[in-house]
Amino acid sequence: MLKKAGVIAGAAAGLMLIGGTAFASPADHGYTPDPTFGDAYATFIEGGGALGFGAASLVAGAYTGIATTPALVLHSLEHHG
Repeated sequence: MLKKAGVIAGAAAGLMLIGGTAFASPADHGYTPDPTFGDAYATFIEGGGALGFGAASLVAGAYTGIATTPALVLHSLEHHG
């Protein structure tokens, strides 16, 4: 059961990393000027921050789930056992 949860969490994290940029791409396929160094730098910094936030959220959610699962199972057994 835990292996399946890990695979699902990993797949979800991968889709979040890939899908975010795919859906954020502009719809206009016309001419766009070349980005400046400042534009590229700002995009790099924002992307790194988003990646760090996403990874931290994934780890925090997994840690919370692992820590609270035994208590949730025991609690459900008290009511149905």
